Amino acid sequence: MAESLPSTEVPLIADLTPDVSDERLADVRVGVVTFPGTLDDRDAARAVRIAGGTPVPLWYKDSDLQSVDAVIIPGGFSYGDYLRAGSIAAKAPMMREVHRAATADGTSGSAPLPVLGICNGFQILTEMHLLPGSMIKNDHLKFVCTDQRLRVENTETPWTAELDRGGEIVVPLKNQDGQYVADARTLRQLEEENRVVFRYVGGNPNGSRQDIAGVTNERGNVVGLMPHPEHAVEPGFGPSSSGTEEVAMRYGSDGLRLFTSLLRQIVAA
Repeated sequence: MAESLPSTEVPLIADLTPDVSDERLADVRVGVVTFPGTLDDRDAARAVRIAGGTPVPLWYKDSDLQSVDAVIIPGGFSYGDYLRAGSIAAKAPMMREVHRAATADGTSGSAPLPVLGICNGFQILTEMHLLPGSMIKNDHLKFVCTDQRLRVENTETPWTAELDRGGEIVVPLKNQDGQYVADARTLRQLEEENRVVFRYVGGNPNGSRQDIAGVTNERGNVVGLMPHPEHAVEPGFGPSSSGTEEVAMRYGSDGLRLFTSLLRQIVAA
């Protein structure tokens, strides 16, 4: 059995050793929040690790951010989407601390704190009013799971600074409450202020207004998106297509660039 083999001989499903040229990235601590019903916290932590950073688990009941440099609120079904997706999780003690750090004054170091909300994390950020708008049931009232093509609309956030504006990425999408809605004034403001970060390409999978897949706050440090970049970070385990090149089956890793972008922006600050 594998348990009886020396550690150097234990077969691995995947080699998660990061191929990182800048050793300073390992000093970047990225918190990953877990709630009851969270599904993708380990995937988010794995994405940070593959990018070269150090993931730090954050429990929803705690109030200590543990001196992290950024926070990821991962996907899943916090509290089973009871009442409304993200509404209960938004009231957690840890999220009060995230809100405080994300809206802190100053620009040095990690103030304000960079925050990425993925899927349920995006829903939580809208419930906290860190991001405008809201998420409701998909217009077809069905769960959707597919590899989704996105256009990058904003590269002025820590999470997208190394992406190409107008370029495309392919990452998995899986949700049932993924329809982004907002009033006409908010939608106009998002467009005028270049705060739409990602837009669906090749068809709108959930009825989101103006094909919006992700947005940012006014300061640009908080980003939310419905698709899952953390599921497209390693060749062999991602989508079978890419927004930049031809790839072999399951070899798409476009999502990794969001995490390497964040780490390098913090190191360079």
